[in-house]
Amino acid sequence: MGQVRPHPDQLPLNLAHEPEIERMIEARAAVRAEQQAFHWRIRLILIETLMMGVLVAVAGLSLHQPTGQVIRSAVIVAGACFASGGVLILASSATGWIVSRLSRRWRA
Repeated sequence: MGQVRPHPDQLPLNLAHEPEIERMIEARAAVRAEQQAFHWRIRLILIETLMMGVLVAVAGLSLHQPTGQVIRSAVIVAGACFASGGVLILASSATGWIVSRLSRRWRA
């Protein structure tokens, strides 16, 4: 069987560099996945913050509490929720960094 020649307008496909191309694709995919994971974590924290603040506000208003006190409580709860989410993101990223450093040392 003879080799099939590509059309002159088509770019030639050289599979000799396939492992190198695979590494480049995997590296780009890993960077994009890390960025998307961080964005999703931030989105989840913002959604959680909003839900907790609204929950406290609705509960306070349904119990006929003073409006100023309800708003103040809702803001405090939302702020605490946002801060704890940020701390959790920092703690998980620090733990991941430490584990990756230790695993590199153990492999070496």
